[in-house]
Amino acid sequence: MFVEALEKTRPFRMAAFEEEPLDIAHGLENLPVSAWPPGAGHRAGPYTPDHVGGPGADIDPTQITFPGCICVKTPCLPGTCSCLHSEENYDDNSCLRDIGSEAKYAKPVFECNVLCQCGDHCRNRVVQRGLQFHLQVFKTDKKGWGLRTWEFIPKGRFVCEYAGEVLGFSEVQRRIHLQTIYDSNYIIAIREHIYNGQIMETFVDPTCLGNIGRFLNHSCEPNLLMIPVRIDSMVPRLALFAAKDILPEEELSYDYSGRFLNLMDSEDKERLDNGKLRKPCYCGAKSCTAFLPYDSSLYCPLEKPNIN
Repeated sequence: MFVEALEKTRPFRMAAFEEEPLDIAHGLENLPVSAWPPGAGHRAGPYTPDHVGGPGADIDPTQITFPGCICVKTPCLPGTCSCLHSEENYDDNSCLRDIGSEAKYAKPVFECNVLCQCGDHCRNRVVQRGLQFHLQVFKTDKKGWGLRTWEFIPKGRFVCEYAGEVLGFSEVQRRIHLQTIYDSNYIIAIREHIYNGQIMETFVDPTCLGNIGRFLNHSCEPNLLMIPVRIDSMVPRLALFAAKDILPEEELSYDYSGRFLNLMDSEDKERLDNGKLRKPCYCGAKSCTAFLPYDSSLYCPLEKPNIN
């Protein structure tokens, strides 16, 4: 059945590459990213494969803040490599470890960086190598633009990043309050729990300046998992890994709420209907909540400046 389906769609797939020479990534990725249908314009802004500093950002995402490891004659392994803490991040096939359903929270991932003395073939360098699969931006029936793969992607493999402007919270509030109910909100808030109960927040907006991650649609049963990965800077790269095996021509999606492996607790259920105007979800999953996730913390009233 699978082979037959591929044969039936092969003329369409070839046409997508032959008739659409446009590269959405403008040559800034390892591989060109095509678009379908040919000639259908999309409203994406300028392209950047990496984070850029935006208004209010506390840290420049391009600043190198981590020291490098000194692994020269030996491979990077836990206990000897300063970039690896308790265990290796990836296996021999460049697949992320601990991505199974038994894991409830995403573990921090630190890759070797530009100051490390290990070689480019070090297996603790995955996200920084960029795209490894042919992807395509395409027009969906109800969800606007989407992103799909032309290749089989094994579970655990890195797929793409969600890159854009790194913002401060006040700028996030300002931009969100300028949005209308007809505007799409691409701003994502990543909250990481660190020691002493503190929470580190990162806000990324690819609306005006971003990469192909902005074309990813939400799903209540996603096939991608977002993991903060740090390489050179304290600002995490928002890396999306395959949460399961993904077949050719399958649309790529992740959970906008950031829930790890789509696990839901009682607090999540209470937030599903908070009386706000919600946008409908068209993911089609059996467990669909009917509405897109809503982060109420980003919609709190703007703080008024003190006037003496």
